[in-house]
Amino acid sequence: MGNFKFGVSLRRIDSRDAWIAKCRRAEELGYDVITIPDHLGTGSPAPFPALAMAAAVTERPRLGTLVSNVPFYNLSLFAREVSSTARLLDGRLDLGLGSGHMKREFDAAGLPWQNAAGRIGYLEESLGHLRKHCEDEGVDQPRLLIAGNSDGVLGLAAEHADVVGFAGLRQQPGKPPGTFKLDNAEAMDERVAYFRARAGARDVEYNMLVQHVEVTGDREKAAEGWHEKTERSAVADARELLDAPQLLLGTVEEIAGQLEERRKRYGFTYITVFEPMLETFAPVLKELQ
Repeated sequence: MGNFKFGVSLRRIDSRDAWIAKCRRAEELGYDVITIPDHLGTGSPAPFPALAMAAAVTERPRLGTLVSNVPFYNLSLFAREVSSTARLLDGRLDLGLGSGHMKREFDAAGLPWQNAAGRIGYLEESLGHLRKHCEDEGVDQPRLLIAGNSDGVLGLAAEHADVVGFAGLRQQPGKPPGTFKLDNAEAMDERVAYFRARAGARDVEYNMLVQHVEVTGDREKAAEGWHEKTERSAVADARELLDAPQLLLGTVEEIAGQLEERRKRYGFTYITVFEPMLETFAPVLKELQ
């Protein structure tokens, strides 16, 4: 198993100074990667300008999208954004790609919403487009992270990605698109096994996007609290959350142990947490680095 790598997904730009301070703080705490999601709506930053600024004010972390919502974009314009950002980041760009899942964002922006097969097909088309554009521009294609949970997206990742991204979220049947439940530990076993069977001998890094971190001496209480916060919709029973790979609950030492066990079980060596857990997760990061 490889060594751990830790990332943080920064989600807001409140001001220029605040963004600079936040990026520098992530570097100071020891995070290896700073990523930015790609959503539409009030308060959602444009990823590529934010990454360019992050690169200008940090030295060590890699920088990337987690993930670019490819169906938002005209592919020629997207490829231009990627190649220009890759030049500015001088080898530090990790390009995360996804097929999109929040229908309401497409609706609000007046963008067409395709079914899952159509969105995955567009994601696949983007891979060839990016490769050719980077070649034409004389730019090395960035490392690719492809993230998702479906057979189609994991199949693309198995063939093309340097990093496969798992979040363990599954669309709830009969609910609006973007309404998710968590895969439990056994369901994650199946998704990882599916990916491994298709990736074969390819050397691919495994990323887990953690949904919640809580440093506590009472794991059961923390699990019940998160179960209530999510309106009991993510899993059937709060006890399932204790082993859910998307959650980290316990003391610093217990969480470090959970990550080591999940590295052995699933191969997760690249762990990303959300911005609200930037400081909370830092002692665990230090324990494992």
